[in-house]
Amino acid sequence: MTQNIINLVWYKRDLRVLDHAALAQACERGNVLPLYIAEPDILTAPDADTIHWSFIRESLTDLRHNLAERGGTLYVRQGEAVAVLESLRHTVVEQGYDLHIWAHEETGNGLTFARDLAVIRWAKNQGVQLTEIPANGVVRHLADRDQWAGLYAGYINAAFVKAPTVIPPLPEELENISEEGQLPTHAGLGIVERALADAQSGGEREAHAVMRSFLNERGINYRREMSSPVTAYSACSRLSPHIAYGTMSARVAQHLAERHRRQVLQMPLAERERFGTDWPKMLDAFTSRLRWRSHFMQKLETEPRIEFENFVTTYDGMRSDDGGELYEAWAAGQSGYPLVDACMRALASTGWLNFRMRAMLVTFVTFDLWHHWRRPSLHLARLFVDYEPGIHYCQHQMQGGTTGVDTVRIYSPIKQSEEQDPQGIFIRHWVPELEGVPDVYVHTPWLMPGGLQAKLNVRIGQSYPKPIVDHEVAMRIARQRLAKVRNLPETQTQAHRIRVMHSSQRPAHGKESSIQRAKKKAQSEEHQPSLFEIES
Repeated sequence: MTQNIINLVWYKRDLRVLDHAALAQACERGNVLPLYIAEPDILTAPDADTIHWSFIRESLTDLRHNLAERGGTLYVRQGEAVAVLESLRHTVVEQGYDLHIWAHEETGNGLTFARDLAVIRWAKNQGVQLTEIPANGVVRHLADRDQWAGLYAGYINAAFVKAPTVIPPLPEELENISEEGQLPTHAGLGIVERALADAQSGGEREAHAVMRSFLNERGINYRREMSSPVTAYSACSRLSPHIAYGTMSARVAQHLAERHRRQVLQMPLAERERFGTDWPKMLDAFTSRLRWRSHFMQKLETEPRIEFENFVTTYDGMRSDDGGELYEAWAAGQSGYPLVDACMRALASTGWLNFRMRAMLVTFVTFDLWHHWRRPSLHLARLFVDYEPGIHYCQHQMQGGTTGVDTVRIYSPIKQSEEQDPQGIFIRHWVPELEGVPDVYVHTPWLMPGGLQAKLNVRIGQSYPKPIVDHEVAMRIARQRLAKVRNLPETQTQAHRIRVMHSSQRPAHGKESSIQRAKKKAQSEEHQPSLFEIES
């Protein structure tokens, strides 16, 4: 234990005490100063929304409680990170101490990336020791993606770090920084608070409660009910905002799922039957999504430009990016396609939507409306409480068909509506204009005869909009436009680079993976265009 060092634990997207390596290592070395910096530039950025701060603020309140139980104090400061850290360094040095900063590596957006680089430069210039610890199964400076699967397995299956039982407090002579600092209000950050309907609560204790209810009750039919917005709100884990802001680590989630597997296997058969026969597959589906989360975050870590630029540059200029009336109608839930509008309105109201419906929203705006993915990605980032940059931008490019390597899936809003909400339950809840429309027309209300519209007092084009685009026509045009670019030799060359750089496939039974074979074939290989798949 080093007595002349103040160990500053810089909290970012890791608002917990369990499986927090930075906190644990700092506690082993002496006096600890847990710090959260509320950064207005980041919290008011184009991809940020007041709902994010609401979740963070609740999580910080819980973190403060959890630290206090162990004798620690969460200090909160508002401002730019380097300025805050320099002020604390100055105070610490004046009292004869050195500063050692501990933090987890963060794979965030461009602003947090630039912030972290600025902190690294500042620390080097000031002689401040800065220890950044890997997180989320993401590997910084990864030389070859072929290594990633093994490294991720090593991370996710390793024992998680126990929460410290005691957090050494600051020495008395540093009482001048001992005031905790109030958690900034929305108004104090210059943002207007926006309440959500049935908003998820933040905090580490809440994260564990959500996990328990998922494993023991809500998730029993996870695999069958995750795709429909009617059932997904309950059947999905709902851990995404907690893992995004680190109130639970992905590793702890993995371990809890595996512990549940062992517990169920040890139950008497009669008790085990309540989980049904699919529960092992439910757990496998859940843990596989934890892996995919880290897989996509690794892509952004490796190539940060994909937050702003197309994976494949030959797609540049292919689509409109200037907004317009059709884009605004999509964003407002006024597209004329009931399921699209219901999803957009539900998302704006609750801050959450299941994956299939998210994908449909993105393919609608990028293919039906032929809009560049960047503007809608910012709009949806502001609506998702669980906004995670590494997943977010990779998924927008995948669903928008600009990666050059992924099968392009375009979701038909009519087919999805008929399959995922056959009785129109979700639609009628979020699009009350269609509440009285019979099931046969609830997915395609524009086909209702005029007499029935008059009888129901539902006037398509007046009380509810007509479809702003013909899906079938839009699909034919989109396929033609995309195919022209996808078949260009330069597109295939860049797609090969992306496939080698970002794909992570584990070889089965000692055999070469497809990526390893692709590397051996190298640039001379003739690449066939990936399949174009219409979910209609």
